[in-house]
Amino acid sequence: MITYVKRQDLDIFKYDACIENSLQSKMYAFSWYLDIVADNWDVLVLDNYKAVMPIPWRKKFGIKYVYPPFWLLELGIFSLDELKDYTLFFDELFSQFKSVESRLNTDNFIKNSKSFLIKKQMQKLSIDKDYEAIFNTYRKDRKKDINKAKKADLLEKWNDKPEKLIQLFKDNVGQRTPNIIEKDYKVLEKLIKICIDKRVGEILSIYNKENKLVASGFFLKHKKTITILVSSTDFENRNNGENTFLIDRAIYQYHQNFEIFNFGGSSMKSIADYFLSFGAETEEYQQIKYNNLPFFIKLFKP
Repeated sequence: MITYVKRQDLDIFKYDACIENSLQSKMYAFSWYLDIVADNWDVLVLDNYKAVMPIPWRKKFGIKYVYPPFWLLELGIFSLDELKDYTLFFDELFSQFKSVESRLNTDNFIKNSKSFLIKKQMQKLSIDKDYEAIFNTYRKDRKKDINKAKKADLLEKWNDKPEKLIQLFKDNVGQRTPNIIEKDYKVLEKLIKICIDKRVGEILSIYNKENKLVASGFFLKHKKTITILVSSTDFENRNNGENTFLIDRAIYQYHQNFEIFNFGGSSMKSIADYFLSFGAETEEYQQIKYNNLPFFIKLFKP
């Protein structure tokens, strides 16, 4: 039986235990993570927390709708045992919300075609091998970037300040994504600091020989997977393989203790091709896009 449980009524111990021990375990679904990034969130619970589906939501014009928060790459359904039928979750979700946009996780692949499911892609690299073996899978242009970076005397710095990464992102990537507002950056700063305190996240920065920050990224650590949550380069200083050097140094740092390097993913061909040039492979996931609002309300898209 599926039950809709409000955040304040949630058994946090049982909920987080389900996320931790689930077949699909992802850091983004833990209660502390959602408390930071989501405006509001509730949960669909199967039986006694045998499976859960966290639901971030907002309200507009008096109507509640499910939305994808920034800084959250995967959600979906998390179960202690393999689920053969996701229908009960979807039926309950759509009975509660008439508008839903949410990412499932890569382990939630629904085989039966559904009109509300859209295929998306992310790129992952296996790093459970020697660094030299990983490096040999890089494409020629990535290897050239590494040589440029070494000749330019780029330096790696771990445990840099979150504020530096966020400012670099705002000044560069942020200029191309105006839908990210100041409130979202405050949330990101809080998230990074808490992840660092919990020892589940680290910052790597790249400086040039003039000691100018030219690239930086924040990496999440969960079980055997490393994920780039957010990263940026200085668009005016990226002629020496700065971003490639950033990713390469992270791979080198983590390859001995982790198995998968998740690039965070993109369905945009140019970005996906860049990630694939490190020897990564494409993995598909699905996104829920459902809108059953009355026509006159659809005009005011949330």
